[in-house]
Amino acid sequence: MKIKRLYAENFRNIASCDISFADGVNLFVGNNAEGKTNAVEGIYLFSRGRSHRTSDDRDMIRFGTEGFRLKIEYESLNGEETLEYACFGRERQRKKNGYKISRVSEMIGSFRSVLFYPDNLEIVKDGPEERRAFLNIAISQVYPAYLGIYTKFKESLDSRNKLLKLSKEHYIAPEEIEAWSLSMAEYASFIYIMRVEYLKKLEVHAKRIALELSGGKEEISFEYKSDIKDSSEFHGEMTNIYGVETDINREEVVREYYRILTSEIARECAVGSSLYGIQRDDILIKINESSARSFASQGQKRSVVLCMKLAEGEVIKEVFGEYPVFLFDDVLSELDEGRRKYIIEGMKDRQIIITSCEAEELIERADCIIEVKGGSYVPAYR
Repeated sequence: MKIKRLYAENFRNIASCDISFADGVNLFVGNNAEGKTNAVEGIYLFSRGRSHRTSDDRDMIRFGTEGFRLKIEYESLNGEETLEYACFGRERQRKKNGYKISRVSEMIGSFRSVLFYPDNLEIVKDGPEERRAFLNIAISQVYPAYLGIYTKFKESLDSRNKLLKLSKEHYIAPEEIEAWSLSMAEYASFIYIMRVEYLKKLEVHAKRIALELSGGKEEISFEYKSDIKDSSEFHGEMTNIYGVETDINREEVVREYYRILTSEIARECAVGSSLYGIQRDDILIKINESSARSFASQGQKRSVVLCMKLAEGEVIKEVFGEYPVFLFDDVLSELDEGRRKYIIEGMKDRQIIITSCEAEELIERADCIIEVKGGSYVPAYR
């Protein structure tokens, strides 16, 4: 997959731009706050369905204007395609290949990209919510049905929590809470299986990449932590669930989640909130069998995230037969020379977009150089 052009109008500090990209290494170079990250944000929005920097689209509207427009032209195994997104007040407009689409879920999975930016270190060093967010975003690009299932799970969770909170002051029949427990268990079973199977794929690639980057000194592994302590007893015949090949028996997982979710309802009523469920799950990330969060150095944590991001791209290639676009936003300067070389020279068959303030080392290796200043993007020539 390759992005060919990005059009933007009144987006962040961009009044108007029309940026063309090369198939290989593309370099945005300029000082801080000139607009490098804004261009990357505009590209990645089409993969995630929303910005990775704000939850409110109106934050991205250029000051003094009424709304913004974004459009990308890209090439995939399906041929040449386009995606468009616009925000004017409360109105959202989405188009794919010129035709209107009503839901964000219809856009996710069309254009696939992997973003590595400074805040990604939170995946390793912060709490479980960061690792769950990583999984949710990564899985949605590979299995688009995941987003809808997760949304329905959250709706069931919210409804169940409302009843639990209400039960602190009013009588609520146990059957009402149990009904939402069953709904949660149904959706949780899909999410659990998709997360476990995705993590297996991710680990294979992350392990190989980590060994290559460290000269065989560091081995990465993942362990999915959930309320289900041992899923081995739920294994059966291979089946396909929304594109995911698995030998995990979903019906058994549903029964186990329902048992867990109904095991301590009295305690949950006392606190007014659900104490169990996939909304509390975590990934234990290990380097050489030790917790990366607890024992890894800052450099090792950065390396772990790099491996996870590169592995994310490998999973996409495995499933779809083509690499995504790789976006490296202001992170290469934080990597050592070996890891920078691995990205620039070891990923020749992939399209890479890099932002940097100090680009001397990268200029000779870039296929396309774009100078950024005040929201303007000017191709530079060596």
